[in-house]
Amino acid sequence: MKPIKILFALILLTFFTNISFAQHDHQHDDTTKSLKDTVNMKMPNDMDMNDSNKHDHSKMNMPGMKMDNMAMSHSYSLSLPMNRNGSGTGWLPDASPMHGYMVHADNWMLMFHGNIFLRYTSTNINNEGKRGASMFDAPNWFMGMAQRKIATDGLFRFGLMMSLDRLTERGDGYPLLFQSGETWEGKPLFDRQHPHDLFSELSVAYTQRLDRDIDITGYFGYPGEPAIGPVAFMHRVSSSNNPDAPLSHHWQDATHITFGVGTFGVRYGMFKIEGSAFSGREPDENRYNFDKPDFNSYSYRVSMNPNRNFALQFSQGFIKAPESLEPDVDVTRTTASVTHSYNYTKTQNLNTTVAWGMNDKGEHHKEHSFLLESNFQWNKSNLYGRYEFVEKDAEELSLPGFNHGRIFSINALTLGANYKVGKLADIDVSLGLQGSLYFTPSDLELYYGKNPLSAQIYLKLSPPFMN
Repeated sequence: MKPIKILFALILLTFFTNISFAQHDHQHDDTTKSLKDTVNMKMPNDMDMNDSNKHDHSKMNMPGMKMDNMAMSHSYSLSLPMNRNGSGTGWLPDASPMHGYMVHADNWMLMFHGNIFLRYTSTNINNEGKRGASMFDAPNWFMGMAQRKIATDGLFRFGLMMSLDRLTERGDGYPLLFQSGETWEGKPLFDRQHPHDLFSELSVAYTQRLDRDIDITGYFGYPGEPAIGPVAFMHRVSSSNNPDAPLSHHWQDATHITFGVGTFGVRYGMFKIEGSAFSGREPDENRYNFDKPDFNSYSYRVSMNPNRNFALQFSQGFIKAPESLEPDVDVTRTTASVTHSYNYTKTQNLNTTVAWGMNDKGEHHKEHSFLLESNFQWNKSNLYGRYEFVEKDAEELSLPGFNHGRIFSINALTLGANYKVGKLADIDVSLGLQGSLYFTPSDLELYYGKNPLSAQIYLKLSPPFMN
């Protein structure tokens, strides 16, 4: 069965097996209790309610802060809940749990979030002498967001995202078998995940609400994220406890750091359609500078949140020369995804993402990817997993001795768990273990051995749940 057929079969299975939970979720989720008593009433921050979009507006209790019962809206709509915030202008389900810090300063609402993984990784531990590496490192990212109302129906938003990857990792990033994308010292990276730029997002946006069902949004980022793909992996709850980037990152959501993005979007009820113009080239090796914007690429995305438990999107990007070593190769990237969130209680939830992405480089050179990941939180414990299928050619993996354009099918299964062991100031500290098993064609045993196995142990530092 072709990967796209597998994707749509799983989408249908996910939807129909969970739809009954979505219909009864409010009976189990304590955070919606007050909502049942306030439907069609005016919220403190002037947010409207309607039957097609039932929202979750919990009070944010911050030590030493008086919130005056104010709730923060979505970054790009006064009529939607902040739980729908993803990366860039992408949507998560309204039922998504949130971690972070919120501050109310005059007319501004400020939010801060981030993650740090202090870890030791060893890849291909069962095939001595083959490709693989061991390393202490600390993948990390930090996000700040500020928004305020303009008059009655305007909303201004400023976003900042940073990463100290270049300081906590090597210039070629961290070891990750079968990963590829970007360069170091003029050579393509393979079996490693590149570090992210110091400034991963500096963006401004303005949204005008025409009525409770219609919003018009303009977004500009330098850097920023165009309207392509699902919410970036580090912002998806389904992958938030996995320190590793997906192997399909450059097939689905690698445009989350783009130096020069302009997006225009319109929301109508549960639907949103967006178009972006942006710079196609991926970030260069200097992780501290601002790359030159050229706005030579474009994309569109259609999003739908049919209820508070689901977020669906389809998108396509026409990307001009994304890889610096292939300046004559353009890529058409097509993606589709479904994200599901279900809350049993405030601290017990299940979050799942199913995603498909395809890179078309022309001349019948099409490579597919498929991802299924899920995170199950049970109070202080998290159990999570990720399955990936991705097609990568010999050049992508720097494999000599194979015909040009030879494509290999990589399958990877990752399972992990962590437990919150305590707090450091107001930061949650969790201890975690994770292992990955790879299934590859026999042709690759010369380089990787048979069924490579990788493992890691880590401490995760993250903000607490927003109660």
